[in-house]
Amino acid sequence: MGKVKIGINGFGRIGRLVARVALQSDDIELVAVNDPFITTDYMTYMFKYDTVHGQWKKHELTVKDEKTLLFGDKPVKVFGARNPEEIPWGEAGAEYVVESTGVFTDKDKAAAHMKVINDKFGIVEGLMTTVHSITATQKTVDGPSMKDWRGGRAAAHNIIPSSTGAAKAVGKVLPALNGKLTGMAFRVPTVDVSVVDLTVRLEKAATYDEIKAALKAESEGKMKGILGYTEDDVVSSDFVGDCR
Repeated sequence: MGKVKIGINGFGRIGRLVARVALQSDDIELVAVNDPFITTDYMTYMFKYDTVHGQWKKHELTVKDEKTLLFGDKPVKVFGARNPEEIPWGEAGAEYVVESTGVFTDKDKAAAHMKVINDKFGIVEGLMTTVHSITATQKTVDGPSMKDWRGGRAAAHNIIPSSTGAAKAVGKVLPALNGKLTGMAFRVPTVDVSVVDLTVRLEKAATYDEIKAALKAESEGKMKGILGYTEDDVVSSDFVGDCR
């Protein structure tokens, strides 16, 4: 069976990290990238140097021309279409496309955990509190932000309450939970890794140990490689680069 060929729409932080994973995978081939706002020279620079994950050293990355990047001797097509329907993914041979522009709601990171709990015990309702690292939309110093006044405050000096679409996203990923969850978020001064505090009312009675056992069993079974479980005294930076 050949490699799965993928394209990436949006070469921001998420898109570049997806590319790093794909280029180190034996099962995935990156064939194309679309981003209307970045030149190939700038793509090369941003991909090669990453403050959190370090410098890319697996391949020599060069610009062949304004429409092609070379990872070693592997060509990757570059498009600059603004409208998704105008991107010629088929021309590049892409079988799947990773949407990483931030325009569309993405799957919530806690969905796997909630699937286990819902399947085993049933979730009646729940509250998700997301403690979220700094994002590119935040300000380095206090600045204007008319739609979100608190969001205009200096990111590195504040814990900033914010809204989140995570609860709605979970409902799309797991339809059985649609409308059962509400959520809120806090932006905190860290550069990577976020955490979700989940409080739920269950259909079936369950002890704390039973819930932990269910999550641990799934992390070692069907969801191995997707869901993780640990009781070590870890902190957020211990999960930087975690592939799950």
